[in-house]
Amino acid sequence: MIKNKNLTGPQSVTANRLADGVVVFLTADSQWSPRVSDSAVAQDAATAAALMAIAGKAAADRIVVAPYLFEVGVEGVVVRPLSARESIRAKGPTVEEREPASLG
Repeated sequence: MIKNKNLTGPQSVTANRLADGVVVFLTADSQWSPRVSDSAVAQDAATAAALMAIAGKAAADRIVVAPYLFEVGVEGVVVRPLSARESIRAKGPTVEEREPASLG
């Protein structure tokens, strides 16, 4: 699990949905969305802790696995991950899927 080291700005919570492994983001209404733009944003430590408490319960209930906080940038209503890792997780795979080569 990723440690929440030195997060100083606005933060959101991400995890993987246990049923299918999809990257999901915790929303303001305590649901999980595959869109980072839907994520709840914590502007302070108390709100971040509250979001993590909700995420922890979802993990205990086996809805998601390994929730953690990550830093986001907020411009108006647009929420975007600040790190390359979280940008990749939010956008999906960085390579195209190809059909396996035929063996015969």
